[in-house]
Formats: sequence, C-alpha cells, structure tokens
Amino acid sequence: MKNPHIKTELPGPKAREILARDADFVSPSYPRDYPFVMSHGRGAEVWDVDGNRFLDFVAGIAVCSTGHAHPQVVKAVQEAAGQFLHISSDYWHERQVRLAERMAQIAPLGEPVMSFFAQSGTESVEAALKLARYVTGRGRFIGFLGGFHGRTMGSLSFTSSKYTQQKGFFPTMPGVTHVPYPNSFRPLLAGADQGAAVLSYIEDVLFQTSVPPSEVAAILIEPIQGEGGYLVPPDGFLAGLRALCDRHGILLIFDEVQSGIGRTGKMFACEHWGVAPDIMTLAKGLGSGLPIGMVVAKKRIMEQWKRGAHGNTYGGNPICCAAALATLDLVQGGYCANAATVGEYFLRQLRGLQQRQGVIGEVRGKGLMIGMELIADHRTRAPARELCDKLVTRAYHNGLILLACGQSTVRFMPPLMVAQAQVDEAMGMIEASLVEAQAELKSRS
Repeated sequence: MKNPHIKTELPGPKAREILARDADFVSPSYPRDYPFVMSHGRGAEVWDVDGNRFLDFVAGIAVCSTGHAHPQVVKAVQEAAGQFLHISSDYWHERQVRLAERMAQIAPLGEPVMSFFAQSGTESVEAALKLARYVTGRGRFIGFLGGFHGRTMGSLSFTSSKYTQQKGFFPTMPGVTHVPYPNSFRPLLAGADQGAAVLSYIEDVLFQTSVPPSEVAAILIEPIQGEGGYLVPPDGFLAGLRALCDRHGILLIFDEVQSGIGRTGKMFACEHWGVAPDIMTLAKGLGSGLPIGMVVAKKRIMEQWKRGAHGNTYGGNPICCAAALATLDLVQGGYCANAATVGEYFLRQLRGLQQRQGVIGEVRGKGLMIGMELIADHRTRAPARELCDKLVTRAYHNGLILLACGQSTVRFMPPLMVAQAQVDEAMGMIEASLVEAQAELKSRS
C-alpha cells in the first residue's frame, strides 16, 4: 500500500546516518526489530527524523499511556524540574508522599497499603521478591512459563518468555519453579479448563513431589501475561490461585507492570476478576514515559521490614512523581474508560479481519492490551513465526509501529487516548501488511 505520510524509502537518509553512529558506540544487546529513528510524537502519532509520520500502537511498550508529550504531563514535569531534580530517598518530598497517598486510594488490595518507589519494572519486581522473603522467612518461589518480569538477576530467574533472555546468564537466583500459564488456545495440560488444570498441577503434583508449600514465599504472576503472548487467563483461575496461596500461607504477587494503570480498561487488570494480591508491582504506564516503578503491598506486610532493609537512590524522583500524578489524573479522568470502549471496538475489528484471513487463529485481550495470534495450520495451531515477523516489518514500512510477543502473536498497545478513527486507520495498515507479508512468503516458497 502507498501511505502518503511516508515520504522517503525507509529508513531514510537521516535515520541511516544515526543508525551507523549507533552501531559503533551503543551496545548491540537491545532486541530491536526494525530501523525506526524517532524525532517527536504527539498523542498516538510519531515522526521519524526524515519527516515520516507513523501511528504508534506500541507506545514505548505500553509506557506512553497518555500518549506522546501530553501537555498536562509535560507541564507537571516542567514545574517539578524548576524546583529540584533529585533528592535521595534518605529524605522526603511532598510529591512522593502524595503519590503514595493516591495509590492507597486506588490500589485493589482490599485493605490499607504502603508503597516502595523504584525506577523500572524489574526493580519493582526485585523489591517485591525481597519483601516476600523478608516477611515470610521462606526461600522458594513459583513463577509461570511465558512470564516476563525483567532482566536483572532476581527477576530474570522468573522470566521465561524466550530462552534468549536467560542464555549466558546461568545461574540466576535459585529457588524458582515454573509452572504452565493457563493457555486455552495452546493447552499444555489435560482438561478443558486450563486454569483448573494448572491449579491442580501445583497442588497435587508440585506440592506433593518436589516443592514443599511451607517453603514457598510467594507466587509471582502477570494477571494478563504480556511478553508471553498477551494471554488472558480463564475465569476463576486467579481466584483459585488466591485460595491456594491462602491455604498454604503463600504471598500472591501480581506483576501489573504492563497491564496496570488503565491498560485493560480497568485501572488494574486483576480488577476484571475481583482478586486482590498481597503485593503488586507497577511501572511502564505509570509515568507516561518517565522512569518510575512502585511496589504496592498490604500495609501489614510492608511495615514489617526495618530501616535499611531495602532502598533506592532514585526511587521517588520528584520529576517522575510529578509525571505519575498527572498520568493518574488523566487515566482516571477518562483514558481508562476510553481504553475499555475503543479496545472493545478494536477487538471487533480484528475479529472481523480474522473472518477474512485464515492465518489468524485467535484474537484476545482486554481494553487496549490485545493480541492477534497467527497460525500456520488451523488443525495443529502451529505458530506462524515468520509471518508474524514479516507482518510487523511490513507494518513499519506502511506507517504503523507494532511489536510481536509469544510464539507468533502481534500485540497492540496504543496509548490509552487513541481514537476510534485511528484504530480504523491502523486496521487498513494491518490488513494490507498481512496480505503483503503472506505474498512475500509465498513468492519465496
């Protein structure tokens, strides 16, 4: 397709010059997919350094929740920056306290909470793991296959969405046992209800054979799995996990780093099922692009660790707290509701595309956290990995920024303020890119 907003061959000359400089001086470890070099953005639109305009349905991996350069967020950041840029967590400032108070009002934990501040999702997960060990005196944990919780050594021990994330770094933190995440599209265990099957596996196999439940400090899970494929668990699974934890005195940690702050059409994904964790980790969309993470825990849990048990030099940075407060105003003020409404519309459009394109096996998600699973065969549901990669690349050339996840899932995570008209524009690019990707693969066969 010909997009009038794409003015140069991609990447353009200015982009190529920056890419060449990057190759000499920047670590090659970043998992980059295609050569988009950003100049600026507004809302759900971004421009590269050669003046090409794109729709951004990645939002910095679900980070730019209020869109790019939202005036209200920018103003809050500018005002905070004019006062002071940093004070360590050895001291106090009002915005940090205000953000903790705000989180206490909205956190879905069912009782009073306290918060710990960090800069990223992986740091938030590390803090949650340390808190769980500290208060329980236990050393083991349970995580889920397909999970992504970060790349530092503690959180990396749980991350299992791709082996490349762990390759070369063994041994990671000991004591983590992985179990299947309930995937109804590609079930790993016997039984029609994969949620019930996973719970039975933990209780009746794992706890009976290799993992004493009395030694498990916590179970860490994404309420909706992100990097592993944008998997929505079966109804009843999280409630069953909550009951299992309660039976054995195990803490339940929800990683809401990607799914939280309005992404799924509710402030937190776990609210879709009314299940309260003991500890919750946040980051990504909380700061609209500024680096901030939080651990929110039941007060009776967090107040147990003592002075010096954990800290963070940049945690509660005033600029980041200002951005987070402005973000929460916008998300609560209408963007969360927009994510629910536009997300439902987007799901309907993608399911219509599924009827026209036989390579789409499943469309799933909640709010604006949506996955489109591509398959090579309807009977076996074999993943169409190469087609998925080709689609993402073709979308870039057609003016749409996308990423993949799982085995062969295209994920859609636009800013929460995205308009229905922008979804319509994106749908044209998605369908054209899918047709082009299939034709390209067919011509090579």
